[in-house]
Amino acid sequence: MWVAILKGLSRVFGALPLRAALAVGRGLGWVYGSVLRYHRRDAVAALARSLPEKTPRERRAILDRMYRNLGMNLVEEFRLGRVGEDYLTDFVSWEGEEHAHEVFAAKKGLLVLSAHLGNWDLLCTIAPHFHYPTTVITKNLRNSALNAYWMETRARFGLKFVPAHNSYRQCLSALRRNEIVAFILDQNMIHTEGIFVDFFGKPACTSPGLAYMSAQSGAAVVPAFMIRLANGRHLVKALPPIPPPPDRTPETIRAYTQLYTQAIENMIRAYPDQWIWIHRRWRTVPPAPGHDGSLGECPASQQSA
Repeated sequence: MWVAILKGLSRVFGALPLRAALAVGRGLGWVYGSVLRYHRRDAVAALARSLPEKTPRERRAILDRMYRNLGMNLVEEFRLGRVGEDYLTDFVSWEGEEHAHEVFAAKKGLLVLSAHLGNWDLLCTIAPHFHYPTTVITKNLRNSALNAYWMETRARFGLKFVPAHNSYRQCLSALRRNEIVAFILDQNMIHTEGIFVDFFGKPACTSPGLAYMSAQSGAAVVPAFMIRLANGRHLVKALPPIPPPPDRTPETIRAYTQLYTQAIENMIRAYPDQWIWIHRRWRTVPPAPGHDGSLGECPASQQSA
């Protein structure tokens, strides 16, 4: 039943003109945020703590636009199952592609740092269409039918994916082929899988895997984000590369993870209505006073081959 529903939605949204489809998406987002009010209280608190310079009215407007963006993201994902590849060329533009070309020239692969900003999943999905072979570290969705549809749609464009755990060797292999491995680094981690760095002035438990992989492989990190523009267009913004860490000591890994997190924060500050404030980013709290503050054991997915 789920498969039929998902394919039906894909047909419906794919047949609609883009402007009409996005209008439906904005409506779905309004229901999500203003009727169901999904995690709205958490989002209000996170936004007030992170951007105290904004007035309550400004923060409400940011959240309303965030929910609308999520609704449009959903509609665009369903449209991908039906639209032609010319849609991607017509509605996606790039800024800073020279940074990717610079890193590829070293022939050590390219590590992309991104976040749940704009239509982040579209960014990963379409990269192979623009001749950037990409492997993304991903988690399965709880609904198996939705997960299968989602994976099938992404694979249609040539995207490769590996699980969030026990995939370190696969990622290194992709880098050795001078391909892209993408990390989305703005998710909360548990104590045994993360380290604490500053994010909007508060400690946030963050995966050190990107810093470890960059140090071991010698691949530089290019922050890249997909920003939603007017009229259904998107802009991919690639920033100057961050060189690999010189070593894998705890202090260096933490310093570089902070650099990556700061790049994400800077982009969110520029486009606050396009980040997912509903995510409980600071859910894991720092250890009690007296803890040695070490990195702890590196998770299996981040260990060397």
